[in-house]
Amino acid sequence: METKPKKNKRFAIVLGVLVIAGASFGITKYIHGQHHEETDDAQVEGDISPIIPKVPGYIDRLLVDDNVTVKKGDTLVVLDDRDLALRVLQAQASLDNAKANLDAVRAGLTTSTENVLTAKSNLEASESSISIAEVRARRAEQDFKRYQELIKSNSITLQQYEQAEADRDAALKQLEVSKRQREALSRETSSRRAQSTVSGRNIALAETVVKEREADLEFAKLQLSYAYILAPTDGVISRKSVQPGQLVQAGQSLFALVTAKQKWVIANFKETQLEKMKPGQVVEIAVDAFPHESFLGKVESLSPATGARFALLPADNASGNFVKVVQRVPVKIVLTDAPEKASLLRAGMNVIVDVHLD
Repeated sequence: METKPKKNKRFAIVLGVLVIAGASFGITKYIHGQHHEETDDAQVEGDISPIIPKVPGYIDRLLVDDNVTVKKGDTLVVLDDRDLALRVLQAQASLDNAKANLDAVRAGLTTSTENVLTAKSNLEASESSISIAEVRARRAEQDFKRYQELIKSNSITLQQYEQAEADRDAALKQLEVSKRQREALSRETSSRRAQSTVSGRNIALAETVVKEREADLEFAKLQLSYAYILAPTDGVISRKSVQPGQLVQAGQSLFALVTAKQKWVIANFKETQLEKMKPGQVVEIAVDAFPHESFLGKVESLSPATGARFALLPADNASGNFVKVVQRVPVKIVLTDAPEKASLLRAGMNVIVDVHLD
C-alpha cells in the first residue's frame, strides 16, 4: 500500500521539474526575443568574378587548376596570339605608310610655298619692267612728236624720222608685251597660291590619317594584350570548364575566381522582425561548418525591397488569388573578426545570425 503514494510523489516531482524547466526556458526565450532577432535563413556571401576572354581564340596554355590560389596580375590563360600579332604588324605598316605620305605632302607644301614666292618675285619684276617700258614708251612718243615737227621744216633727215617712229612703235610693243607677261604671271601666282592652299589642306587630311592609323595600331596592340588573361584580384580558382586547345569565344566564362576580399552574410529576416533593426547593431554568427566557433559582425544595411521583388517571376497580387505570405527582407551583415578567422568561411555556407537589438 506504500508503493502507490511513492510513485505519485515521484511523478509530481518530475512533473514539477518539467514545468519549472519549461517555464524557465519560455521566460528565457521571451526575454531573449525582446532584445534579439534570430534567423537561420542566412548564408555567407563573397565576390565571385567570372574569368571571361575579351577576344576569341584557341587556348595555348592553361596555367591554373581548380582550387588554386592566385594573386592579382597572375597569368591564368594564354590564347594563341599569332593572328593578333599579324594585325599589329599590319597596323604598324599602315602607320608607316601614312607617315611617309604625310612627309611627301609636307614636302609638296614646301615646294608650293617656294613656287608662290618665285611667282611673286617674277610678278614684282614684271611690274618693274612695265614701269621701265612705260617710261621708254613715253619718251619715244615725245621724241617722235618732236621729230614730226622737225621733219616739216626739213631740219632732220627722213631716215632720222623713220628711226624715231620705229623706236616709238618698238617701245609701245614692248609695253604691251610686258603687260601681257604681268597678266600671265598674275594668273600663275594665283594658281601657285591655290596649290599651296590645297597642299595645306592635304597636310591636315594626312595628319588625320596618321592619327587614325596610330589608333588602329594601339587597338591592335590592345587586342594582342587580351590574349593573356590575368587575374583581376587575389582569390581562388573554381569551376574550371576549359582545356588547352579549346576554342573559346569572347564573353565565354572559362572559370570562376572567388575573391579573397572581405566576406559578408546575407540574412533573410521576416518583415515582422525589422521593427527595431538598424545598421550598426552587433551580430553573433554561428556557422554550421564550425559548431565550436563563434563569429562576430554588425548590421551594415537593409535591402530596400523584399526578396520576392527580385524574383524572376514576382507574385502578382492583383490576379485575384491573393494569399498573404510573410515576406523576407535581405539584411547585409559584415564580419568584424580578424581576416585570418574570417578566411575560414566559404561563400554559400549556412549560418545562424543573432542580432542584438540593444
